[in-house]
Amino acid sequence: MTLPLGYFALQEGHEIQAAAHGPAGEAFEPFLPGLVILLPLIGFLLNGALALAASRRSADSLRGGVELDFFEGGNRPLTHRLPTWIGPGVLGLAFLIVLVNFTRMLGADLHEPIIRHYWTWMNTGAFEVDVALQLDQLSMIMMMVVTGVGFLIHVFSVGYMGDDQGYPRYFAYLNLFVFFMLILVMGASFLLMFVGWEGVGFCSYILIGYWFTDREKADSGKKAFIVNRIGDLGFLAAMFLLFAGFGSFGGFGTLNFVEIFHDAPDALVYGGGIVTAITLCLLLGATGKSAQIPLYVWLPDAMAGPTPVSALIHAATMVTAGVYMVARTSVLFALAPVGGLSVALIGALTALFAATIGLAQYDIKRVLAYSTISQLGYMFVGVGVGAYAAGVFHLMTHAFFKALLFLGSGAVIHSMHHALHHTHNHADPQDMRNMGGLKKFMPITWITMWIATLAIAGIWPFAGFFSKDEIIWYAGARAAGTYGAWFTLIWIMALAAAMITAVYMTRLMIMTFHGKNRTGQEEAKHLHEAPWVMWVPLAILAALSIFGGWVNVPHAISDSFLGGYGLLPMSEWLHDWLHPIAGVATEIQATGAGEFSHHAPLFGGGELLWAVLSTVAALVVVLVTARIVGGFKYLPASESPAPKGFKKVLYMKYYIDELYDRIIVQPLIKASRFAWKVIDAGIVDGIANGLGNLARAFGWFGSLFQTGSVNTYALFLAIGVLVILGVVAF
Repeated sequence: MTLPLGYFALQEGHEIQAAAHGPAGEAFEPFLPGLVILLPLIGFLLNGALALAASRRSADSLRGGVELDFFEGGNRPLTHRLPTWIGPGVLGLAFLIVLVNFTRMLGADLHEPIIRHYWTWMNTGAFEVDVALQLDQLSMIMMMVVTGVGFLIHVFSVGYMGDDQGYPRYFAYLNLFVFFMLILVMGASFLLMFVGWEGVGFCSYILIGYWFTDREKADSGKKAFIVNRIGDLGFLAAMFLLFAGFGSFGGFGTLNFVEIFHDAPDALVYGGGIVTAITLCLLLGATGKSAQIPLYVWLPDAMAGPTPVSALIHAATMVTAGVYMVARTSVLFALAPVGGLSVALIGALTALFAATIGLAQYDIKRVLAYSTISQLGYMFVGVGVGAYAAGVFHLMTHAFFKALLFLGSGAVIHSMHHALHHTHNHADPQDMRNMGGLKKFMPITWITMWIATLAIAGIWPFAGFFSKDEIIWYAGARAAGTYGAWFTLIWIMALAAAMITAVYMTRLMIMTFHGKNRTGQEEAKHLHEAPWVMWVPLAILAALSIFGGWVNVPHAISDSFLGGYGLLPMSEWLHDWLHPIAGVATEIQATGAGEFSHHAPLFGGGELLWAVLSTVAALVVVLVTARIVGGFKYLPASESPAPKGFKKVLYMKYYIDELYDRIIVQPLIKASRFAWKVIDAGIVDGIANGLGNLARAFGWFGSLFQTGSVNTYALFLAIGVLVILGVVAF
């Protein structure tokens, strides 16, 4: 099975020709794609220079015996004013450039990737790697999400981090993170993708541990970095296998997407050992970046970073890298049914597992952290069952409502911290038991977060309903084909996770915004709505959480509601848009498995029936949970009893961190100490020190004869001559 030759036609000058034309016959011509990546890098350099200048100024003040406060007197220095414009500004310009390219691509019936080569990175004769960007439908969607949602998070950060002493350093890190994320999604080869992959891993480390003077936060950053390195080993192994495998097929190795995806159907055997090993190694890498079982443990601790960082890393960018990688390599996963099943199974297990933990958490950001892990599991189910467009669709809608939830929680924490700080109350501003009744103090945040909650709960017509329902539908459709029993189990777990999601998100909203306020009478006087620079991004994300799902609505649903009468602009646009990316994989999968039909009836019902049932079930769960949780009388955290029974097991996250610590971390520490004390200090240092002591002993013995007396030297000379004469004589 091969792709059309025109898909890979190379234009002279190392550029793939865009032969696609729109209705007017105009070819798609990218507009300054390199500048999209360059702008965040420029922002990093400028903000980094400002951060260094502020650091030198602070150090000079400390040497003079004065601790400098950059905000003393209400006047910010230039080092803390310019980042307000540079940080969000470069992202805003990058988004505008992406929007221009997106509009141009819409006008062209593009069936070919556009490759822009800039320079040769390495050339070893047969193997050559170029710094090249690939523009196609998938990378364009990711660029829109990264720059668009990233820009809103940068704007929110102006209000949230405005009083932080490290303000320019924060924006420098944030810009650098977006730079590497854009390399990851725009790179035209596995090697360039890996550069972005490692870059976002490093940036997550410095952003999560941004307040590095706090030991707990610094340790959280290190934990994220180390756990991701385990997954990166799988990515590296997959690249080695790809290079070796395609080297034997074509005579030389390659890591370019175009060549690999073109040759894969002929070079690799459907269901063969090589392609299965490649996909399983890629899956290991994806579980690290996208926080899936067993490498999910870093993400909940990553909440130690500033809340806008949580929104950027854990909603729209880094954690979606694994899903993007599977979608990008869909041809390989279509050739490896075991690999695809493994992706879907791990995703379903993670979705259900993380959702149950979210039921018993009290930290508002920790609830959202486990929610992110669970929703990423849904994306894995989507791309694992072969519904690549559905998986990317949920990636997009999740970026909207999860960024809104994280930023909304940031607005709540910002207000709580302000109230507790003014009254010298040391209660935890992130513990939902210390909140309650905030809707009258923060009405905009309350409304927007309820919109996001209804979206993630899967209620029509909010965005999450369409993407989540489509994934569950496709998982059920696979139950009639190969590995049907496994896919039936996956479908059941996905349904269960969807219901639990509605429970813990409703619980979060009721505990935070409804009922009696538990902050305190004096503290409540200082509660306030977020400033406009923070609530405007919330309002925009709320609109996207409502309408963002309408870009990919099955005709069976859209034709049956208002869309069927032309009142709502619903369509299957995204599915058609991503067809050039996922179409070949879908064809391979259909040819190999044979039984899979995207629109086969699911257990006696069609898409419309299951859409109605799912949204009614989710709505009932929300209403029942609101009634039950609303009837509880919560106490402030300091007065609340400790969780007991199974609730304690959920609160302690099934003791997985403790289990990892006992069976992995502590044995490694003991082995390291043994290697240090016995092997390194005892054997290696013992041998080295012993040889040194032996040389010193020889030197000491020789020094006994160096007395400086001529008579002594003459005596030793005479004795030596006699010894030699004796040897010769006898």
